[in-house]
Amino acid sequence: MKRIAAMLLAALLLFQAAALAEGTPDEEPARPFVAANPTPMRGEFFTELWGNDTADDDVKELLHGYDLVMWNGEAGMFTADPSVVEGIAVTQNAAGDRSYTLQIFDDLFYCDGTRITAWDYAFSYLLTLSPEIAKIGGTPLRREQILGYAGYLAGDVPYLAGVRVVNDTTLAVTLDHNYLPFFYEMGLLMCRPYPISVIAPGVTVRDDGSGVYLANIDPAVTEPVFSAELLRATILDPETGYLSHPSVTSGPYRLLSWDGVTAEFEINPYYKGNAYGEVPTITPLVFTLAENDTMVEKLVSGEFQLINKMTRADSITASMLQMSEAGLAWQNYPRIGLSYISFACERPTVSSEAVRQAIAWCMDRDAIVSDYTGAFGLRVDGFYGVGQWMYGLIAGTSAYPVQPPEDANDAAANAAYEARLAAFERLNLDGLTPYTVDEERAAELLAADGWTRNGDGILEKDGGVLDLKLIYPVGNNVFESLQTNLAEHLEHVGIRLTMEAVPMAELLTRWYKQGERDEDMIYLATNFDDMVYDPSVHFQTLEAENEAHAADTHGWSYTNLSDEKLYGEAVAMRKTEPGDVLSYMEHWIAFQERFNEILPMIPVYSNIYFDFYTDALQNYRVDQRVTWSQAIVGARLGEPAEAGEAGEEAEPAEGEAALGD
Repeated sequence: MKRIAAMLLAALLLFQAAALAEGTPDEEPARPFVAANPTPMRGEFFTELWGNDTADDDVKELLHGYDLVMWNGEAGMFTADPSVVEGIAVTQNAAGDRSYTLQIFDDLFYCDGTRITAWDYAFSYLLTLSPEIAKIGGTPLRREQILGYAGYLAGDVPYLAGVRVVNDTTLAVTLDHNYLPFFYEMGLLMCRPYPISVIAPGVTVRDDGSGVYLANIDPAVTEPVFSAELLRATILDPETGYLSHPSVTSGPYRLLSWDGVTAEFEINPYYKGNAYGEVPTITPLVFTLAENDTMVEKLVSGEFQLINKMTRADSITASMLQMSEAGLAWQNYPRIGLSYISFACERPTVSSEAVRQAIAWCMDRDAIVSDYTGAFGLRVDGFYGVGQWMYGLIAGTSAYPVQPPEDANDAAANAAYEARLAAFERLNLDGLTPYTVDEERAAELLAADGWTRNGDGILEKDGGVLDLKLIYPVGNNVFESLQTNLAEHLEHVGIRLTMEAVPMAELLTRWYKQGERDEDMIYLATNFDDMVYDPSVHFQTLEAENEAHAADTHGWSYTNLSDEKLYGEAVAMRKTEPGDVLSYMEHWIAFQERFNEILPMIPVYSNIYFDFYTDALQNYRVDQRVTWSQAIVGARLGEPAEAGEAGEEAEPAEGEAALGD
């Protein structure tokens, strides 16, 4: 495994383009800078409560800023964002509840000039966990980590005890000891400010000393103003709702227009800068769909100035061949997520582990990877991506977090160092089954599970037949590969597969269980949620699901597969002490092995993303940020740079001093 991964990554390094040099910004361009992505936007530009489309996520990064915390790749952990948090103090009570008191800068503003205060963050916490979100079709955020969450959500107490507003610039968040330890502990504080005056007019946040809560601004109004009806109007209205047309935002850009395919942005004049001290200079900015069949042509002709997350091998190769002539530059970076086929395990057809395994034994995943990503993808056998730090440790492409002893003559210290190093060396994914095409094995599994062929040659059992339906996104040219490398093999063992292309918005609605599902399988992908890898949320047991969501109607286990062992390993991973990388990795491997055995999904591939763009775009460091909409903030347009003149990664701004310093 390590040798294969190392060879793949080494080969990809041959294609690595040099970053462009910093230069003097030109005057504002006469025409818009057009960025495009092969994934269509759904128009859900506010939180992940209605889904997690990668293109919509890019828009969210442009529009919403000032998160309390950020991922620090150098430290391998979350830290307070130094552009937002001026100081932080951490205390712990006798019960083990841990409180973070955050001093927030007083120079944060929304794009309309309204000041952002601690009350805005408190509103965001209260809004995103509220049951009213579920009543209008969203999925409230899980906030079990916050002290008092369960009691507040159940209505037992009228306030959220774990969030306190001390004053306009001081916010305190207390983590419940029952949720600790948590490996990505400071990541639990993630919160961006949202404007209460736009989303919940007539409502205010109060704190009478016990915790924050929502109240009517006018005490003479007896009925609560905050309601599902209010949010349906302010968030979901197709013309003015905050979901698709957020008007007052806090990020580097603000939205000018959105027509269902294309969004246009201009610079937010009140944006103070990100953690690296960067402010945007490129405006107007346009983001649109890059259709696979025409995107290279539009890139070469200059209709697109940037294509983000190019995946298909033919498009990558075609763009490379025309780089010099068209004046293009490019970068590549490993994907944090993967593509997969998910099962709707509530359906009798695929509720059996034997059936899911048999389908996996009928799938030539290597051929599908080759067809779609060529040499730029790698088959994966678990729920991981090649860009994750965990995979880097397993593959041998990242250094083990083990420091040699300071005293080379200390025998005991050297022995401990060698033992810990050996423990990391033993970590591997060799226990995963590399499902390949084996129709005989598939047939044996199905026969042992009680399936027999009917008169039409299709397998049946207890009145049910294995006549399956798979949906995949419109515009994803995967049909022919799936037909050859999956459907034909399934037919040989007695399983009929019908495939249907579905618009991405509809596909994700079905995936998120926001409507009835008649499909057995869904072909899609994920880049995981932010940087907090916590699969316990998505693979919880039915008991945990019901307990966590007694107050709303939606769950997070989109595969509907309840498995105690899988969930247990996910929780064990989550509850690892921060910094204990070895224990975390051991639970991560155990989770992958159980996932690989019961197959709530069939993992297909993870890959290397490519961004192609005009060589006039300078200081664009997408390989050092999460996505293009973060990298564009520090980039600028200027004269094409000489190859090899790479810009250096900006360092986070100074900040995060202890309170009272």
